[in-house]
Amino acid sequence: MKKRRYAIVGTGARVVAFLDPIVSQYHDTATLVGLCDSSPTRMDFHIQRIAQDFGASAPPAYRAEDFDRMLDEQKPDCVIVCTPDARHHEYIIRALHGGCDVISEKPMTTDAPKCQAIFEAVQRSGKTVQVTFNCRWIPGPSKVRETLASGVIGEVKQVNFEYFLNTSHGADYFRRWHSEKSQSGGLLVHKATHHFDLLNWWIDDIPDRVFAHGGLFFYGKENAVARGCESLTTYDRYTGVEAAATDPFRYELSKDERLTGLYLNAEGETGYVRDRNVFRSGITIEDTMNVLIRYRRGTLATYSLNAFSPIEGMNVSFCGDKGRVEYREQKSQQALDADGKITTDTSAGYQMHLRVMPFFSPAYDVPITTTAGSHGGGDALIGQSLFSPTPPEDPWGRSAGHEQGAASLLIGAAANHSLETGNQIAITDLCDLNPAATRFRDLI
Repeated sequence: MKKRRYAIVGTGARVVAFLDPIVSQYHDTATLVGLCDSSPTRMDFHIQRIAQDFGASAPPAYRAEDFDRMLDEQKPDCVIVCTPDARHHEYIIRALHGGCDVISEKPMTTDAPKCQAIFEAVQRSGKTVQVTFNCRWIPGPSKVRETLASGVIGEVKQVNFEYFLNTSHGADYFRRWHSEKSQSGGLLVHKATHHFDLLNWWIDDIPDRVFAHGGLFFYGKENAVARGCESLTTYDRYTGVEAAATDPFRYELSKDERLTGLYLNAEGETGYVRDRNVFRSGITIEDTMNVLIRYRRGTLATYSLNAFSPIEGMNVSFCGDKGRVEYREQKSQQALDADGKITTDTSAGYQMHLRVMPFFSPAYDVPITTTAGSHGGGDALIGQSLFSPTPPEDPWGRSAGHEQGAASLLIGAAANHSLETGNQIAITDLCDLNPAATRFRDLI
């Protein structure tokens, strides 16, 4: 069997979800033929890992400006895009025009014009774009999809979705490039695309209109000063800063080999500082968001995201014309380590609970089976779907093409427009998302 050839552009921390399975589990049928990044240091870090951890030979490394040369020389069948979100469209389109299929880390892109450009490139090239939504593959959300599809509560008419990020995970978005809306689209695009995709997939419907409120209420200098925490605002970053020694939000890159190799050692090449102070000026994204969504088939959904919670997880309820379903996840809660730094306490495990309450019948809990590995075994399943030549049958349609990938980011993009204008936003006014389709499964 001829091996499928993969190239990767963007070699930050997230790339391991793609790179590692190719060179370890699927090396008999897949081969990594190129890495591309603005930082040779980052690429060298992964090349050394490939040799040390997997005993594999190093793929050729190309600077970002040599992306097209990589396509010409290595002729990949598929390009995996893991750059900062705002540049996804650029590499997706160039790869499509270069004759390659694409796997894109979520979100597919950050706004409607870039999304429309990807649609047009797919149509011109005849190639495909797959967007990786690993949350669909987690056992709990998969069981929610199965339960709703069974019709046990009839047609879903209303959904309430609450997501909360703790002060370890949530704060980290405000240290990184994600804190600049021009780079990430804000958490309404970068993070909430997971949740909007789950909504779309769970209820098998397509978003129609969106209205949103939001703001920066906890992070940022002004908020810290208003709470009497001005001492936490006096430094721009955390690593090597003596004044940050007692700051519970401090983040020391030098104490982690991976962070040092990927980011601290690469600062001279990229100018990117991975550990910026979460209580600095200049943050342009929200940490608190509420969104109203109306779907094409009439379902109403409310969504909220908070990025400074003591715990992390979600609460979701579905009201149908035959009953109610409630789903709850708790992943972790905040804790302080021996040095007084905020960490994530996962000792309670990944808790997932699903309860069904039909009309005029006793309520009951639905068991959820997890397996070993990250995200309750979900990451291994998505790896199979991407790289195995014989992936297992997937009755719930957990793989997403470019139209399904667009549906979630467009909710976030519409919400951003609503924040700016104060208006309700129609999705089809932003992008041509298959206006004839009535079910989410109708989208590619």
